[in-house]
Parts: sequence; structure tokens; C-alpha cells
Amino acid sequence: MKQETSSKVVAGVGIFAAIAASLCCIIPLLALLAGSSSMAANFSWIAPARPYLIGLSIVVLISAWYQQLKPKSKVDDCNCEPPKKTSFLHSKGFLGIVTIVAVVMMTFPLYAKMFYPKPKVQAAPVAIINNKEQISYNIEGMTCEACEEHLNIELSKVKGVIDYNTSYANKHSIITFDKSIVDIKKIEEVINNTGYKALNYKSINTTK
Repeated sequence: MKQETSSKVVAGVGIFAAIAASLCCIIPLLALLAGSSSMAANFSWIAPARPYLIGLSIVVLISAWYQQLKPKSKVDDCNCEPPKKTSFLHSKGFLGIVTIVAVVMMTFPLYAKMFYPKPKVQAAPVAIINNKEQISYNIEGMTCEACEEHLNIELSKVKGVIDYNTSYANKHSIITFDKSIVDIKKIEEVINNTGYKALNYKSINTTK
């Protein structure tokens, strides 16, 4: 009984660590679905700890499987009670489900991008081409490609934003906009409202 409880606790720790490891990438998607962009970067502080959390999850799951698969000790006592039937929560089947969920959570950043709708790029009419400006913003708080997609979607909603190219790896977003419709202050406000932080920007080119 004590062994079964220990196995259950270890499995729980494993899946908790796996979910925690990917919260920094899960939250942006949940924020988009909930319509609350400001919560997107609330868990970006977890990103540096992600490798350690994944390692912890793997170690505890291996331990749980060891507890499940190791040979049971035999008790040669004719007066002992017959073994009780193992509940589903203590079974290999349940541990298998926990392991699959943990793997799905740990690898979430690798496929998170596919859950985001494709942002719409606003076409630039010929009449406003002369008002185009392009800037590069340094962005703090992005941790994976899901963050890129989240920020691009929010930028695509801004009237006057013509194009955008966000990179979490380079921690920046290159934005092309019509300065007769939207200004830099508004763009910065949109970025900050996602929960990420626009640190500074530089002008790449300006057409007058």
C-alpha cells in the first residue's frame, strides 16, 4: 500500500513539473482564447527553469515506472491477508496516461504554433505607400514560437499596421505601418498590452 501511494505521488509530481515547464508557452494560447492578452507573459519567468523542470519530470516518471515494474517481494506467511486488487490510479494504465500527458506538455513549445490562427496582413493601398515607416522593437518576455504568433495576431488587429516579423529567438519585432493612420506610441501600447514588454525601438527606414 505504501509503495502504491509513493508511486502515485511521484507520478503526480512528474506531470506537475511537465505542465509547469511549458506554462510560459501555454499561457499565451490560453490568453488568446480567453481574450485576455495582458496575461500572456505572466509566466515568462519560468522559461529559464524549463530545462530543470523537464529533467525533474523525467526523473520522477522513471522512478514511478521503476516502482511499477520492479518485482514484488514475496511473503511466505500463510497467515497473511490476500493481496488487494490494485486500483486504476495505482495501475500501469494510469501511469501510462500520466506519462503521455507529461510528454505532450514537455514538447508543447515544439508544436504550439499550429494552434494559432494565421494573422491577416493588411494590404497597403498605393495612396499610402509614401507614408510607410518601418521600426524594430526589442521585446522582453517572449519564450517560444507561440509568443511570436500571439504578438503577430495582436499586431494584425491594429489599423494601419501593414506588416510584422516577430522573432522570439532574436527578441524583436520588425513592424511596418502607415504613420498617417497609427503612430509608434499606439504600437508600443499594443505590444505592452499583450504582457510582453517593448523596451526600445529603432527606425529601419522611412519613406517621406
